[in-house]
Amino acid sequence: MIILIITVCFTGLMAGLFYSWSVSVIPGLAKLNDEQFLAAFQAMNRAILNPLFLCVFTGNILLLAIATWQQFHHEGYRYMMLTSALYMIGVFGITAFGNVPLNDTLDKFDLVNASKDAIKDMRMDFEGLWVKLHTIRTIAAVLAFICGLIGLYQAANEN
Repeated sequence: MIILIITVCFTGLMAGLFYSWSVSVIPGLAKLNDEQFLAAFQAMNRAILNPLFLCVFTGNILLLAIATWQQFHHEGYRYMMLTSALYMIGVFGITAFGNVPLNDTLDKFDLVNASKDAIKDMRMDFEGLWVKLHTIRTIAAVLAFICGLIGLYQAANEN
């Protein structure tokens, strides 16, 4: 039960992180000019790659596998399967194969030596797709958290 609780908490932490970005960080960044936007995004992308974030973001994959396996013959299994699928595909997969490659491209972009047109083009190429992918992973994370809560509730009330 402890692994299940930690797993649901980690899923909730990721859902909260993505939600908070959606409702505050992204709208705030949208108000910046192109150079400020790219500089701020580069700084935040670098800052988020820290042990605390990575422990929760990647560690949750292992925890989800264990928690789901532990629920195999129990009521919460279906919901933990949904939690795992939503997180692994919709959160981790979208991030790893969508947002991270965009972040890597942005990280390599030389803001100091780029022309105004190059800066404008980089923002246009980056922002729209990144936000769409972020919206998908945010929805997936919130749904995964809800499913995890239901699975946890069923596990706690099973006799």
